[in-house]
Amino acid sequence: MYIKPSAAIRQNYNEIAELCRSTGEPVYLTKNGEGDLVVMDIASFTWREKMLRLAQELREVQADWDAGDDGYTPEEFEANLRKTLQEVKNEKI
Repeated sequence: MYIKPSAAIRQNYNEIAELCRSTGEPVYLTKNGEGDLVVMDIASFTWREKMLRLAQELREVQADWDAGDDGYTPEEFEANLRKTLQEVKNEKI
């Protein structure tokens, strides 16, 4: 985790942008010693959003299963999961 004062974004934008891109990690900006903003590069943000959507879809499938909906066979589920993970992997590169 990287923490910087908010003034650093004005003074060292390129340094912070490169830190985000090179590590893939967010940088937490503080204002008056308190957390204020989180900055991350677009590629990492896009990947993170896709993972959150995938997690939500998996929760919805689990809820359907819990409710008694047979949904996909295990083989269909595995094929769909592998396809989705491959798509995410290809876009991250």
